[in-house]
Amino acid sequence: MFASNLDTSLVYLKGVGPKRAELLQKELGISTYEQLLNHYPFRYIDRTRFYKINELNPDMPLVQVIGRITSKETIGEKHKKRVVAKFTDDTGTMDLVWFQSLKWVEDHVMRSSLYIAFGKPTLFNNGFSISHPDLETYPRQTGITGNLTLQPIYNTSEKMKKGFLDSKCIQKLIHHIIELHINEVRENLPAYILEKYKLISRKEALIHIHFPANTSTLQHAERRLKFEELFFIQLQLLYNKQLRSLKFKGALFNTVGEKVNTFYNTMLPFDLTNAQKRVIKEIRLDTQKGIQMNRLIQGDVGSGKTVVALMSMLLANDNGYQACMMAPTEILARQHYQSLVDLLKGELISVAILTGNSTKKQRTILHQQLEAGEIDILVGTHALIEDKVQFKNLGLVVIDEQHRFGVEQRAKLWRKNVVPPHILVMTATPIPRTLAMTLYGDLDVSVIDELPVGRKPIETKHLFEGQRMRMFGFMKQEIAKGRQVYIVYPLIRESEKLDLLHLEAGVEQMRYQFPLPDYQISIVHGQMPNADKQYEMQRFIDGKSQIMVATTVIEVGVNVPNASVMIIENAERFGLSQLHQLRGRVGRGAEQSFCILMTGNKLGPNSKLRLETMVKTNNGFEISEIDLQLRGPGDITGTQQSGVLELKMANLVKDQIILQEARNTVIELFEKDTMLELPENILLKNYINKRTRAIAFDKIS
Repeated sequence: MFASNLDTSLVYLKGVGPKRAELLQKELGISTYEQLLNHYPFRYIDRTRFYKINELNPDMPLVQVIGRITSKETIGEKHKKRVVAKFTDDTGTMDLVWFQSLKWVEDHVMRSSLYIAFGKPTLFNNGFSISHPDLETYPRQTGITGNLTLQPIYNTSEKMKKGFLDSKCIQKLIHHIIELHINEVRENLPAYILEKYKLISRKEALIHIHFPANTSTLQHAERRLKFEELFFIQLQLLYNKQLRSLKFKGALFNTVGEKVNTFYNTMLPFDLTNAQKRVIKEIRLDTQKGIQMNRLIQGDVGSGKTVVALMSMLLANDNGYQACMMAPTEILARQHYQSLVDLLKGELISVAILTGNSTKKQRTILHQQLEAGEIDILVGTHALIEDKVQFKNLGLVVIDEQHRFGVEQRAKLWRKNVVPPHILVMTATPIPRTLAMTLYGDLDVSVIDELPVGRKPIETKHLFEGQRMRMFGFMKQEIAKGRQVYIVYPLIRESEKLDLLHLEAGVEQMRYQFPLPDYQISIVHGQMPNADKQYEMQRFIDGKSQIMVATTVIEVGVNVPNASVMIIENAERFGLSQLHQLRGRVGRGAEQSFCILMTGNKLGPNSKLRLETMVKTNNGFEISEIDLQLRGPGDITGTQQSGVLELKMANLVKDQIILQEARNTVIELFEKDTMLELPENILLKNYINKRTRAIAFDKIS
């Protein structure tokens, strides 16, 4: 096996040593030559343009000027000392100023020498100056770091800068590695893929990403490294999917029996949409293959995912298996439980609930019934994954909003049966196509893209603070019709830093506008005890209060068909996805529903775009695409999914075509060479064997 110097610790790299090596490890997680070589610049500065001093203006970000040091003096005493040099070209004179490293400046910056000064120009006392300029002798030295038409800029930290590990130092260290060890870089993509997509070699890409000769070579390097990054993500995801299908057998649900038929024919309160029928059919086919199903259901708020999940769980029951449904919060778990009980009218099967608040006595009875097979469907929170919770024969697991659960939490449910149960994941957060391919690339995806018959699109309006009385008047009209209203605030109490209409002040305003006993107001926020929260929510659900004033705790988990108005205060402070989720709390009945977005008058461009999008469309998938462009994938998925999205080069918004190419390449690859046995795929097989903890393909029986 080839032993590469690229695996060498950075301690041994010229210019590093133990202290700097420790800093690089702590701040960037980099400890070897190869890892530093894969620390790419995050931007480049164009060093092709030179300015004259009389062309400078203070709005310029960074400039470079050729001139001579005509004088140099040290000014001030002790901590206030600085070196000021007069820098002159044929159009004028400016100051170069240093506040640190003064001895080095005094010893090395020479009068009468010709320099290139590079930095941010600042206007002071009618003259320009650059503080702590980069200085190079003119003409520039030749060599790989000399012809810097595009200067790489690297991410560093304050601690690194204090240890003299700034961007320029990183650049020099990487130059050392390229100079001495670039020929040890090995290709990791097969030749036929490089040829098909006209990709440069990995060695060339690494040289040009750090030291591009021009924009063309930089573009070739970026395309190669982006493709590689997205390709290996897809290879791992689709490998895992294939591995599961080869390794994990699944329960056979061959029978559509009495439970499914009775529910469908006599209990279902409405006709299924074509989208719901299509997804149920996909689940039905999955569970007849004898391999474990892993399917994601994407459906907008109110699209009917719960009914699809229930019919899938009844299918499991018809075939002698139990099912469970896991939700991220107690509120949502109770909502699901109540929905199932209502749909089943308390008949046909046994449904139970388990949460963190279940008493010891309740748990003891439930554990016994579950192990005896007397409970057909168990709904709950993460309490379901506790070791004490044992099923007699678990055949299907439904996970709602799976991004809120960690991988290990989900895996514990899979181990609750000898034959791994089928997995059905649901999300009410529409996921952009590129994100779904990356986050859930190992799952089969179903989309419920229709709303149930009779549902009317929610009308959304944007009102400014000056139109508040109009909003109150509209609220009174709707409440007079017997409807209910949500009012959502981003904060509980007043913040000195954020000038927002906060919940407590909002409640006072409500009570002034809607005096008791004419109207009842429920108040719900995240800092309340669970029991109080449940009590207030139940009052609203039962129609005992007409207005619910809340924070975003009601984003999921409250289903009140009689609520027809959602008012979101300081709507500009919310993300698009959150605004869409909040809006989805209304529009659940047959009556026309409304969403009112209240904001101040001063709005930034992104806030305006979010609000315009909300007013223009109810389509969650359109909204999710715009949200991805505004926020980026990391913010949308949160920390639970961040591992798969730690992309160094690729951007899921800008690089959709490359992502699709990478995924299609992997799909074609596995169609032709399931076990990666062909000689041309040996690099990929080595990658899989090295990176995955699962069994290598050649060991699968």
